[in-house]
Amino acid sequence: MGLALALGSASVVWAAPAVCRTGVIEGEVKAGESFTRPLGNGLELKLEPLASGWILRVVPTAGQRGDHDYAELATPPYHSVSPLLISTDFAFRAQDAVGWNPRRFRFAPNAATYAALRAAYQPYESAASKPTPAEEQRLSAALSSATSAVFQIVDARLIGGTADQWQMAGAVASHFTTTAHTVVDAPEGKTTPLGKLLWLRFRVRIDLPPASVLKPDRTLKLESAPCPF
Repeated sequence: MGLALALGSASVVWAAPAVCRTGVIEGEVKAGESFTRPLGNGLELKLEPLASGWILRVVPTAGQRGDHDYAELATPPYHSVSPLLISTDFAFRAQDAVGWNPRRFRFAPNAATYAALRAAYQPYESAASKPTPAEEQRLSAALSSATSAVFQIVDARLIGGTADQWQMAGAVASHFTTTAHTVVDAPEGKTTPLGKLLWLRFRVRIDLPPASVLKPDRTLKLESAPCPF
């Protein structure tokens, strides 16, 4: 008696990769000028002028601004060198500010995330404070809900500083030679230790994964690609 074996072939179905979107903002700014673009969820991205350059902020488009903005609380370390400062603060020379490129930062995508970050930030209010492990864990949990973004300098014009590079700047400012830039002479040859940032052209890329709670503004340029996970 013969035994017949039936071999069935199982078909494998591969799911299409999830699609992630990226919001893109491009612009340029001169020394002393500001830049503002809407993000969505009633928020806007701003480059606010400083005597030393610019600070990157994310703030509500309407209503009173709080004592901290949505990017500041989501981008530690606090009371220290920050990727939000495109400037000659903290002894960065102008060429160091350009050489820190790209810069990664985060921001709260809505008021609820901002409120959670604001509460978790309280133990860090003082530069001398020492948060407990539980407080550090609370901040880490709040940060996990923040939206990730990248600020990239595309081109720059600056007056170079004459000081030696500070050690902290050397740790992050490693892409000056690979970033397009023009160094101009100081007026009347009056150089300064830190120099001056005169103009930037930049691009901001904002991660919008499928689970993102940030509803992009209709003016925000969107790019789509398979998610990297």
